[in-house]
Parts: sequence; structure tokens; C-alpha cells
Amino acid sequence: MRMEYKNFKEIPIYPKRDLSYDFLGLHWENPFILAAAPSTDDLDMVRRAFKAGWSGAILKTTSIEGTRVDLCYPMMSTFDHDGRRLFGMGNIDLISEHHIDVVERNVRTLKQEFPEKVVGASIMAGRKDDWQRLVERLENAGVDLIECSFSCPQGNIGEDPGKMLAQSLSATELTARWVKEAARRVPVSIKITPHVTDIVEVARAVKRSGCDALTASNSIQALMGIDIRTFTPYPSLGGKSTYSGMTGPAIKPITLRTIAEIARNVDIPILGTGGASTWSDAVEFMSVGAGVVQFCTAVMHHGFRIIDDLTSGMGHYLEEMEFRSPREIVGKALPHIGSHDDLPRRTIRSKIDRRLCIGCDQCVVACRDGGHMAIDARPDRIPVVNDDRCVGCGLCQHVCPVDNCIRMEEIAIQ
Repeated sequence: MRMEYKNFKEIPIYPKRDLSYDFLGLHWENPFILAAAPSTDDLDMVRRAFKAGWSGAILKTTSIEGTRVDLCYPMMSTFDHDGRRLFGMGNIDLISEHHIDVVERNVRTLKQEFPEKVVGASIMAGRKDDWQRLVERLENAGVDLIECSFSCPQGNIGEDPGKMLAQSLSATELTARWVKEAARRVPVSIKITPHVTDIVEVARAVKRSGCDALTASNSIQALMGIDIRTFTPYPSLGGKSTYSGMTGPAIKPITLRTIAEIARNVDIPILGTGGASTWSDAVEFMSVGAGVVQFCTAVMHHGFRIIDDLTSGMGHYLEEMEFRSPREIVGKALPHIGSHDDLPRRTIRSKIDRRLCIGCDQCVVACRDGGHMAIDARPDRIPVVNDDRCVGCGLCQHVCPVDNCIRMEEIAIQ
């Protein structure tokens, strides 16, 4: 690290870490790509993203010419939490208004201007011939990766309009096989939904089809909220509404579980998407099996510039952990995931650090009304744990506003 002097202050200039690696037979500058979304529906927007440093982009889902795309506005709504905006974002968006002819041109332009970037395209169709024609035309245009949307929350064109294609094992396997048959050169990833009884069986159906990867997963069907004066759900369109597809940080735990279940049971590469906002989120996704991580809501909220935070944060993390490549993160958490029966049974107690306690009584209230009535208030406002009643559930630690003030410690049984 070198130091620069500016306005008589020492400002550290950190060297950029090489974050590049190979995945799915493609070379990625870093693990961060743009998901198929409004951010990838315009050529100039993708240009700006690539110039900013994003490794790749999946262009918003396209369809064959003549496909009706009937969008409704406003299409966005939010689930705000504890003062945090866009903790969850809902949309009633459909596929791109740009049909394949426009997307073909965009792919050609992007590959000409940014040959080092991974240009992917998302497709959706209702018939075998259309699925295969989309693949052939995109390959001819020079696309690097094809992603198939089997999981649009507003319903797919196909086997059962109004439902998601990936909710049918037979339709998933058959349609994925059609797509893979047409793909002569590029890898194919099937974008699935967590709205199924058994995500592993869906992944196995994709594996049987011969497709190269899974994109896991899509947004979560949700009712984003109700106006309690008019009783109209959000977003309101003339007093009417419908279910949204929710994205953003609120769905991250669901995505982590989805990726982990697939990675633990099916040998197939995974592109992670759904809820990642930071570089550490991406590390979590990769640690449970994702090879690269797609971003959507965070970009729509904060802009393409977040790539600087993502790459610098990942670079420092690799240095700290002494990893040579982001590739080494993939699957690191999987050995630590098991069934409830596999978990160790230990004697745990809560310990409060008096030096850090601010006397807010949040742990007292939480334990009294939601735990085991094991934390007692005292006149000096520093609570005390009654070890005879405490079972070590951990609730107090999670409501405490002070980091490291409450620890969960194993104790020896007398």
C-alpha cells in the first residue's frame, strides 16, 4: 500500500485486487453481474454499467416478435422496515417490451464494444419452436449466456398461463431440454422459483434436461401491503391491485436456503440471485454454492456505482481470508449445514457485559415476555441474568442495540 498526500492528510491508496476467475466456461472480471431487470433493458444503461465495472449483465427477459407485453403503471411498491427504505421491493412488471429483434442488436453492440464482458440474455416463450428460435438468434448475435425465465411471479407463457413453468417438474424438464437442444455454443441456465414443494426435485429435473446451470432464484410472490383507509393493496392502479414479485434484502434468507439445498443435493452450477445488496451478501451466496451473484434491487435503489463498494470489499475480504480467488469461497459453508438432529446439545447461558450495557432494558422486556423470564432489572439499570432460569435461547443478544454487550457462553455442567 502506498500513501498519497492531499491537503496535508495521509490518504491510503489500496491496490485493486484481481477478482477474475472462470465459471461456466466463461471468464468473469469479478463475481458481480446485473440480473435481468429494468436496469438491463436499455442499451445505454448496460453500457454505463459495464464502464462502471460490472462483470456482466443478463438482459431483461425478451420474447418472440408479436408477443403481447401489456404493462401496467405504477408497477413498483415497497416494504419498508424500521426506517429502512426498499427493505423489500415489489413489482408487477412483466417481460421486456423489447422483442428479440431489439435484443439481438443490443447483444451485437455490447459484444463489439465490451468483448471482455459477459453478455447474457433472458428468454421466455410459449412453444417449442419459439424457445428454440430465441436461442438460435441470440447465439448468432454473439450472446455469452442464455437464461430461461421459468419463474416469472406474474405467470409464464406456457403450460399453464398464470402459473410458473418451474412449478411443474415435467414442464421444466421438457422445456429446458428444448432450449438445450437448440444451444450449440453457449451455456444455458434455468431461472427457477422457491414457490415449490421440493426445490431439489426441480433442480434434478433441470439436470436431467442437460442444461448447464440454474439461476436460483426469482422474486417471492407477495402482497406488499394494504392502504387501511381505502383497503386497496399496493401498488394501487385505479383502486385495483394484484400480487407482486418481492425482491431486495427481505428475501435474502430464502435465497440462501434455496441455493444451499440445491448445492447440497444436485451437482449443477448455480448463479445466485435474490436479496444480495453488499459484497458480504455475495460472499454468503457463494459460500452456499453460487458461482456468481446477480444484483437487482440494490442497483435500482443506489445505482451502478455500488460496484466500487462490491469490488473493494471483496478484494479486502480475500486478502483478510488469504483466498487467492473468489472461486475459493464457493461451497465453504455447506459442510456446516445439517439437520436438526445433527446439532450439538450444549448448556448455554447469556452473559451481559456491565461495561457495555446502556441500561435500555430491551433484553429485560424481551426475555420477560418472549423468553424465559431469566433477566431481572436492577435499581442501577444494569440487568442481571438468572442462570437457573436462562436456557441460552439467544433472544436477548439479538434485541440488544450494543454490539458484543451480550454473549452466549457454554458452561460446564456441575
